Amino acid sequence: MVKARAPVRIDLAGGWSDCAPFCHEAGGDVVNIAINHYAHAELILDETGKISCNYSCEIPVGSGLGATGALNVALMAIIKGKQGSEELAFQFEQLLGNRGGRQDQWAAKNGGIQHLKFIGDHVESIPLHPPQSFIRWLKKHLILADTGVRHVSGDLHEDVWSRYEDIKIHLMEIRDAARQMSVAVQNDRRDQLVDSFKRTTAAVNELSPKLNEPYRDLDSKTEVLAWKGMGAAAGGYVAIISRDPELTKSTIDWEILDWSIDDDGLVVEE
Repeated sequence: MVKARAPVRIDLAGGWSDCAPFCHEAGGDVVNIAINHYAHAELILDETGKISCNYSCEIPVGSGLGATGALNVALMAIIKGKQGSEELAFQFEQLLGNRGGRQDQWAAKNGGIQHLKFIGDHVESIPLHPPQSFIRWLKKHLILADTGVRHVSGDLHEDVWSRYEDIKIHLMEIRDAARQMSVAVQNDRRDQLVDSFKRTTAAVNELSPKLNEPYRDLDSKTEVLAWKGMGAAAGGYVAIISRDPELTKSTIDWEILDWSIDDDGLVVEE
């Protein structure tokens, strides 16, 4: 039996800029965090020589936390091995018609906090190592809340990319907000992290206002500093930075997901 486990992720900034054609024309940047919720896969060879494969994820598909990418990394790992499983997972999704980028698969494979740079089909992973005081602050003040609305990211991508020439300027803003986020995380600049969240959310709204629609009630909460829909947005999870997280949790009617950083990434056992 071969087993694999791959984490889902929080995308702090830069999602959409990792996708073609933008990453081929201008280059993309994403900052994300692998977290301790996992996709699982196992390959079983019974005594008769029959092979079976089982896979599951602790987080629903359509959550915005990269569950599909994590599932496919785990699946590719039990079939082809750990090496290159992130790229194989991406290519598999492309064959199925998914127009998303590569950030989910690289988060699932590498774990930790990463600044990912996308130049054409090449991915450069730069691990980020902020002070422990920053990690404690982020763990306390970043709330992951599930709106309960499930989306199909492929449909969202088709709608956005059909207007590519009109939205390129907003994709550049999303990319630049990710570069700001990388500096903020590495250097414990919490004010810059909040500003990067705000810039990203505003730019996503320019891609399509409906992407932010499920979260707009958060604007009325004075303790909320910033928020950002996860993944392609339009539902699923939202990340909320709150100066008073307990107050925010008590006044939103969404399920809260406890999280911590996964530093291991993809784990394969035989």
